[in-house]
Amino acid sequence: MLNKDDIIQLGQNSIEEEAAAIMKLSRYVDEDFALVIQNILASKGRVVITGIGKSANIAHKIVATLNSTGTPAIFMHAADAIHGDLGMVQQEDLVICISKSGNTPEIKVLVPLLKSRGNTLVGLTANKESYLGAKSDFVLHAYVEKEACPNNLAPTTSTTAQLVMGDALAICLLKAKEFTDRDFAKYHPGGSLGKKLYLKVNDLLSESKPQVSKESSIKEVILEISKNRLGATAVIELDQVVGVITDGDIRRMLELDNDWKNLKAEDIMNKNPRMIESQELAAEALEIIETNNISQLLVSKEGKYHGIIHMHDIIKEGIL
Repeated sequence: MLNKDDIIQLGQNSIEEEAAAIMKLSRYVDEDFALVIQNILASKGRVVITGIGKSANIAHKIVATLNSTGTPAIFMHAADAIHGDLGMVQQEDLVICISKSGNTPEIKVLVPLLKSRGNTLVGLTANKESYLGAKSDFVLHAYVEKEACPNNLAPTTSTTAQLVMGDALAICLLKAKEFTDRDFAKYHPGGSLGKKLYLKVNDLLSESKPQVSKESSIKEVILEISKNRLGATAVIELDQVVGVITDGDIRRMLELDNDWKNLKAEDIMNKNPRMIESQELAAEALEIIETNNISQLLVSKEGKYHGIIHMHDIIKEGIL
């Protein structure tokens, strides 16, 4: 039975073996790799990725990565393909077939069918001399010397190599298409990631728009802040923002001045408030808030005061 130290050592060895194999993988990024990228970019069809066993699991992940980065892709199980699913492959689709050995029975049946349909076939395999390697138009060589499995049987290092080669494809395609963070947001509208990339300040503003004049009394200021529950109010003169007063300013005033009843808004306001345009990203507003160690920002729209966004409004949306 393995003791704790044995388990730690075995885990470390597995990671180190896979890492070493992946470091060698870059030498197999060759002319065929570049031609695959060019063919995908020129294609009017989709990328169909197929495989069987653990390679099929890797194919699913590569499909997901391509779709999320702007390259239309679908998965087709190699065994199902020869029993009817081959109909999902359209004439202009490029097919990537994943197989470590390149010699499995399903692959040997599927490859001639794909070739007869005229689809461009890319083999992602550890064995360029295999049936798949020989019949493919282009080969993505994901060679590994051995699996991390002590028996050199369970797909471990080989599937990691397939995954990394798929990631390399996706990154090259992303770069070639000049795919930006804004594009990324279109494909990831849900969750905190999507919100960081598309949620705007205006989307989080409430209908409350607290404001006072320079001549407003401290009592009026306190009532305005309390009524709107945003922790601050803008100070407005001639439709322009001239300052901001926060609940922190009120507390500091009470600590320093016993005769506060004679003060006006202009006496305690911050004359240089931080502001942000309503169409800026909420994530940008949060960055300004955190950088300046404040709790809220005044919001402008077309040069005029539009409201206040509070740090809590941003955080509760999961943007952090």
